[in-house]
Amino acid sequence: MPHTVLLAEDDRAIRNALERALTLEGYRVTAVADGVEALAQVHRSRPDVLVLDVMMPGIDGLQVCRVLRAEGDRTPVLMLTALVETADRIAGLDAGADDYVVKPFDVEEVFARLRALLRRARPDPETGDRAPAAGPPEPAAPGRVVEAAGVRLDPQARRAWRGGRELELTRTEFELLELLIRNAGVVLDHSTIYDRIWGYDFGPGSKNLAVYVGYLRRKLDEPQLIHTVRGVGYVLRED
Repeated sequence: MPHTVLLAEDDRAIRNALERALTLEGYRVTAVADGVEALAQVHRSRPDVLVLDVMMPGIDGLQVCRVLRAEGDRTPVLMLTALVETADRIAGLDAGADDYVVKPFDVEEVFARLRALLRRARPDPETGDRAPAAGPPEPAAPGRVVEAAGVRLDPQARRAWRGGRELELTRTEFELLELLIRNAGVVLDHSTIYDRIWGYDFGPGSKNLAVYVGYLRRKLDEPQLIHTVRGVGYVLRED
């Protein structure tokens, strides 16, 4: 079965071109022009992935994402944005988006990011669920929690703590933190992290990883816990 994509973009030319490209790529696409239509469509039929323009009249892409996350919907979200400032990207991540593409974009990059999001959202082989159910997860069972540098993480319950404080993390943030914890003290280069988290190396010009690392540092409330090794990558360690 082809993957289903809900595309919300108010610019008709971009919407039509992207809908056509996604359809030719093999996706089943529903295209709408604003956030109100996007929410209505999601409530009618949940797609495999959403592609949301940030700037739309009425309810914008960020608001759509916030509403879905508040409802417990964990469908992967790719944001389309003309905003290039780090603060704007952080706002999208804070709203619950999983990734973003900056306009003007190469459609091949959109395809690559969608493939990565869909790989990470594959159904659980035991439950068949594509995403965690709404509501609090069960307490961590003994022995399955991993820990490093004062951060504890339960991969099965998808929960993480810094000291006694539980962290509110997006899917991408959680996976990045888990990768760093499991390799604590080891410098991971950019290409390795991109491959493990996104399944695709977006090249030296991409700031995607730096934005997620910065946002994760803020949530950990400890900027020096994740160290930047200039020209190489990142490492989790306490000095």
